[in-house]
Amino acid sequence: MSKAAELANLIGNINMGGGGVGRNLLINGGMTVAQRSTSVTGLGATAGYFGLDRWKTDFSSTAGRLTLTQDSSVPTGEGFFDSLKVACTTADTSIAAGEQFTIEQMIEAQNCQVISKGTSGAKPLTLSFYCKANANATYVVELYAQDVDRRISSLFNVTTDWTRVTVTFPADTTGEITNDNGGGIKVSWWLHAGSNYSGGTLQTTWAAAADNTRATGGDSFFDSTSRTFFLTGCQLEVGQNATTFEHEPFERTLLKCKRYLQVYNSYGASYAHFPSLGQGNASSINWNHELPTQMRDTPTLETSGDWRVQDTYGGSYYTLSSISISSGDSTDKLVRGSATTSSAIGTDIGRILSYGDSSARWTYKSEL
Repeated sequence: MSKAAELANLIGNINMGGGGVGRNLLINGGMTVAQRSTSVTGLGATAGYFGLDRWKTDFSSTAGRLTLTQDSSVPTGEGFFDSLKVACTTADTSIAAGEQFTIEQMIEAQNCQVISKGTSGAKPLTLSFYCKANANATYVVELYAQDVDRRISSLFNVTTDWTRVTVTFPADTTGEITNDNGGGIKVSWWLHAGSNYSGGTLQTTWAAAADNTRATGGDSFFDSTSRTFFLTGCQLEVGQNATTFEHEPFERTLLKCKRYLQVYNSYGASYAHFPSLGQGNASSINWNHELPTQMRDTPTLETSGDWRVQDTYGGSYYTLSSISISSGDSTDKLVRGSATTSSAIGTDIGRILSYGDSSARWTYKSEL
């Protein structure tokens, strides 16, 4: 796209109430942040967040399996260094009615207010992304407004070369999105769909549509173990035109991701630690952890590996078990919890740390 055309598109989007810095409603669209893992195998049995931050893989009833990775294959000259790659490892050519596989991101509702959806001032949205595959295919991309159960879908084509796809969705004056920290609009790339999702006519206008109109006309990613699909440069912006992908500093993207996920580990080093500012009591502790940024909601905690507490800085170490948070006493910025210690501990706590265990994880989650 020429500079003149890019400027015209940006001006057009500004006139629609979008444009400028912070125009991308999606987070981690350049696939740069992967706090959980850069490679996960055997996916397909259950839905969830497994690899790159903010990107969920949703599965239902399929026997197909895949590997998800943060890949270095990217479009040339566009400023990208990472992509999301899925590679089929187990095919599923007998597609039952309820099967599905989508790559998706749910946008927080309060971040969707700029769209003015459901009002007379509702604005169009333009989705753009780069994709490629091992072979030509047709898939479906969908917007879903969760609060009001309204959907719209579009087919797109993928080839063996990196291609930028742009899809403009019209304004929807029906169904306002609640201004809260819940789910607002979900963007889904449908790569596999049974007749429950593809048996009707594709829903190409906003409506409270039947499920079987969501993914009609798409191919199946699970039709062969040769299948691959790469995705990067995902941008959803207000306006009728696609503008250049909004690259931002890595630390800014990471901070946005930490609103939904915070992972503490040793990254291959000996220790990962944080001040606990808590208190010991016989063979247990009560701990506090002030987070570096506010999370979307009070998080849940998952831990794995060898975590210990030091009774003072430079003091003795005690192995922790039964680590949990006190949900009624925690917030989206200050998390409080308790744990059992391997032996009696003094009243002063210095820090909690992974004790030489490079695989240890302490994870706060507040995903949509």
